[in-house]
Amino acid sequence: MKIKKVTCHVVAAPVERPFTSSRGWLYKTRGSCIVEIEADDGTVGWGECYGPSAVAKAYIETQFAPRILGRDVFDVEVIWEDLYNRIKDYGGKGMASAALSGIDIALWDLMGKACGKPIHKLIGGAFRSEVTCYATGLYFIDMDRLIEEAVEEAQGYVAEGFTAVKMKIGLGDPKLDIRRVAAVREAVGADVRLMVDANHCMTVPQAIRIGRELEKLDIDWFEEPISPEDIDGYVEVTRALDMAVAGGENEMTRWGFRDLVVRKAMDIVQPDVCAAGGISECRKIATLASAHGVECVPHAWGSVIGVAATLHFLAALPDQPPSFRPVP
Repeated sequence: MKIKKVTCHVVAAPVERPFTSSRGWLYKTRGSCIVEIEADDGTVGWGECYGPSAVAKAYIETQFAPRILGRDVFDVEVIWEDLYNRIKDYGGKGMASAALSGIDIALWDLMGKACGKPIHKLIGGAFRSEVTCYATGLYFIDMDRLIEEAVEEAQGYVAEGFTAVKMKIGLGDPKLDIRRVAAVREAVGADVRLMVDANHCMTVPQAIRIGRELEKLDIDWFEEPISPEDIDGYVEVTRALDMAVAGGENEMTRWGFRDLVVRKAMDIVQPDVCAAGGISECRKIATLASAHGVECVPHAWGSVIGVAATLHFLAALPDQPPSFRPVP
């Protein structure tokens, strides 16, 4: 089964209500680069790349696609290593890794279709047949109703059946952040799991200070409190707080995650299968995390293709730590 054709589809759609986070970027559209790989028997596999879609498309069409045409679909690891080693002299992370991720996911999809098996069966089987779905939202939309709007949105998610919600913080006013989170906690009740995401907008002292207040509100994890480049800072924040600190969505490849997990810079690593190197590489990242007692909860920000790939990856993840009734 040989690779016959590689096609990139740049897609975009407007969001219903523009929103922003602590970074101040106004999201008016959502876009993605969808990768289509056709085999010589007509079977098609689909993948997805994280990040600016036009850049991913350029990487694939000029650097990667010419090197994989005619190769065996089942040589997924061989192809991964070849493509990575061809590009790493010019930067093996960033959009190069995202482009490689899209190819890797599409090849796994092709292999699953060729075998008549879901991807999670090909990578070891399902440790779980379902996962807890949390609602990500509570961005900053109406700056005059930040607290009221967050409460209304969170209550809407709970009414839809969600048992966990992740909300944005990082308004530049820690007291306002805490009031907003406290209002949401009161509105959804104690039985709904609540996480917060700062999108790396804080300094180490700010993160520790606000983190101690968040702990009083029974927050499951504090995501991306500080800049992803500051591993020493992450170690400091993680050691100072009792609640879990999460991060890593901006990191890529096993080498990028190595220091994070070896130093236990965070309690939860969040590789994105559409960015960190695809299913092949995220399996290695998860194994590395498991060996050091660090949880792996993958990040996802894309279309249903990326979400489906993430769910297969999640299904095949062993519980960390193993227990009679693992926390979902």
